[in-house]
Order: sequence, then structure tokens, then C-alpha cells
Amino acid sequence: MPLILETVVTTLSPSGELHLVPFGLIGEAEGYVLAPFRPSPTIANLEANPCFAASSPRDIRVIAGAVTGRREWPTLPCAAIEGRRLADSFGHAEFAVASVEAHETRPRFRGRMVHSAAHAPFIGYNRAQAAVLEAAILSTRLHMLEPEKVLTEMAYLAIAIGKTAGPREREAWGWIEDKVAAALGPEARVLDRDDR
Repeated sequence: MPLILETVVTTLSPSGELHLVPFGLIGEAEGYVLAPFRPSPTIANLEANPCFAASSPRDIRVIAGAVTGRREWPTLPCAAIEGRRLADSFGHAEFAVASVEAHETRPRFRGRMVHSAAHAPFIGYNRAQAAVLEAAILSTRLHMLEPEKVLTEMAYLAIAIGKTAGPREREAWGWIEDKVAAALGPEARVLDRDDR
């Protein structure tokens, strides 16, 4: 299995509109690869403006928000590419697309890192942040997974929310749980709103 880093990737459209999305960067010996599925604004943006930034968010709500339709998070200009990066991050890296492996379903954009910077000290994640991340990924696969699997996974992840979540993690969990319940019905709710 390849190394996959869960990040927030930002790209620009031909008109300069920002697209912000959680994305797993695939680590390879030559650098990192973005492999979005078609159709994707990320693909269109990279074809028009072949560079991207990847940020490690300090606030897990950015990832939960982006997968639940909340994409308006503060950004700052990049240092070495035409683009923007997440403002509140532990660090970020900027990439120029070095090559593209064409594919009708999932092209692979190989990025060459041209700049990186640390912005805040990293002390550690709590288990609730990891649970929100996994639930966010799960919520993007509702069309591919059996409802029973989703419910089982959400119930397990909710244990960490109950034990270690702060207000940000509880809010993020609520957004994801709302999305899952909208798709699978109210029985998909694991935590009551008062438990968040």
C-alpha cells in the first residue's frame, strides 16, 4: 500500500476561482500524486493551471466542512505558485504538475514540490480528530458501501468522539452525522445532539 497523506488541496479555475477539497496525496519516490475521479473540478483546474497547494489543517472542521458543503475557509496567497493555501494550517506545500498519466476515470497528476513551509507547532492529534477524518472519508463513499458497514463504522468512530472531542470535533462530527442520516435515515444517528 502506498503512503497517503490526508490534506486539504487547493486549485484555481481558469477564471481564478478557488476550489478547496480534502484530498489524499499518494506518496511516491518521485514526489506526490493527485488522482481525482472524473468528473472533478480539481481535474479541470489542474488542466488549466497545472499547480496545487496541499495544507495540513489545524481545525478538523475544514475537512468535515468540505465534504458536507462548507468550503468557505480562509486562505492566503501561495509563495511560489499561482494559487492559494489554507490559512490555518500546521504547514503547507506547493506543487507544480510535472507529468500527467491520462486515464478516462482517474488521471494521475504527479506533483513536483516547489515550496513548503511550517506555520504552527504540531503537538499531536486527539482521537476525535482521527475519528472525524475517518467519518469524513466514509461519508464520501455512501454510494459505494452497504448501509450496515457505514452504520457499524460510525458507531465505532463515535466512541472516540464521546471520549476525546472538544467543541470543534463535536461540531464537525455533527455535520458528518447529518450527511449520513440524510442518506441512510435517522437511525444512522449515533450521538444525540446533546452528546456532541
